[in-house]
Amino acid sequence: MGAVGTASSGTPAWRGGFGRLWTAAVVSRFGDALRTSALPLLAVRLTGQPLVIASVTACGYLPWLLFGLFGGAVADRVGQRRAMWLVDTVRGLLVAGFALAVGLGCASIPLLIALAFSLTALQTLFDNASTALLPSLVTREALGGANARLMTGQQSAGGLLAGPFVPLLPASGAFMPFAADAGTYLVAAALVASLRVRPPEREPRPAGSTLRTEIGAGLRALWRDRVLTCSAGVAIRAPMPMWHSSVATRTARVWNVNRVTLMQQRGPGSMVGRIASAFRTSSTSGAPLGAFLGGAAAGLYGLNAPALLAAVPFASAVVVLIPGREPGVSAVARADSVSTARPAR
Repeated sequence: MGAVGTASSGTPAWRGGFGRLWTAAVVSRFGDALRTSALPLLAVRLTGQPLVIASVTACGYLPWLLFGLFGGAVADRVGQRRAMWLVDTVRGLLVAGFALAVGLGCASIPLLIALAFSLTALQTLFDNASTALLPSLVTREALGGANARLMTGQQSAGGLLAGPFVPLLPASGAFMPFAADAGTYLVAAALVASLRVRPPEREPRPAGSTLRTEIGAGLRALWRDRVLTCSAGVAIRAPMPMWHSSVATRTARVWNVNRVTLMQQRGPGSMVGRIASAFRTSSTSGAPLGAFLGGAAAGLYGLNAPALLAAVPFASAVVVLIPGREPGVSAVARADSVSTARPAR
């Protein structure tokens, strides 16, 4: 069965399902940017201990290690559209409740940690279901363009659009960024719920199949595909850069577009969620430990210590890569060769 809502030119059609999915992603990222900017400020108001503040960040990554693979298996079992709008509804209600607690002066560090952990635990299902859903909305040829537009829209919403509002909303009340984020979750849930997609073709599950055995099947499928396995290995070694360099951000975006498109095109349709979860889990595997180490370094040696500590592995990575550079091969040519999907301007 073919995908719906596509254009004959191989680019995703904005009308129909993809346009609503894109709008939901952009609206939700806008709200997330407001919340993630407000959380550290609120944490600093509640405590002055860097390690405690770092624990909030660490708990925002920890669910990927605990539940990431299970989230991918669940995403392959259930209807992705339904899973996405239900998750966004629950996240909207959670953040709305947190906004109420902040407004009433009842916020605390344990509550911040519980919120960060819960939202990411739900995200393990949402993100993998979203990756598995997209091939039902656009053609195989349009996947690269669709992923590029989604990621470009999300980055613009989280940076350019949300930026001017970040300092304004807290001035209206500490609860406002969280209330706005809750509203964007509910809007996104309504948009995803309105999608009309054909259910993916799935082979019947063997009798007695469990989530654990299905995770194993997904990992074996990933291991057998050497191209996907190599891409997953690079994801571990080269996660999303955290510095604010436009070149680095653009390079990371191109890499992510190609990586996601590759898994959607090469992965078995019934296992895309599990394969996506393996990629995401591997790429975030060191984040909780890094957050705790950064917090500990800041507490012991000052606020500049985490940046200096991070510079050591980056410099080491450069030293390791230098011998692998092939003489006489243009770096520009290599960059162009992997840029198969560029965001529309």
